[in-house]
Amino acid sequence: MTPSASQMTDLRLHRPRISTWWWTRKRTYFVFVMRELSSIFVAWCVVYLVLFVYAVGRGEAAYQRFLDWASSPWVTALNVVALVFVLLHTVTWFNLTPQAMAVRVMGRRVPDFHIIAGQYTGLVVVSGFVLWLVTR
Repeated sequence: MTPSASQMTDLRLHRPRISTWWWTRKRTYFVFVMRELSSIFVAWCVVYLVLFVYAVGRGEAAYQRFLDWASSPWVTALNVVALVFVLLHTVTWFNLTPQAMAVRVMGRRVPDFHIIAGQYTGLVVVSGFVLWLVTR
């Protein structure tokens, strides 16, 4: 036998109000949300690069139109913001790597600092090589 609607009591669970901006109150939450948001800007960088390659492949006129579009203030501003977010994404990713990947040498775990330093060294070497290719 099921109780009728008039017999049921109105029980409600207490749910405290949570601000939309709860993640801004603690640094670790803020960095986490910003890192997740950075993926949008990483995707923008990929789209921008694909548009660039497409314009180059279409000829000099299309390339010039791309350069004119890319030099507009709003695209420049978007790319500056994207650069900041991509740098945040890179730094946080490098800092998380030792937690995701335990490297062992001769049975002993490599210290986190060495893993992170190796990544930054690789980043500097590859960036230097790309800079050399572009400017030579």
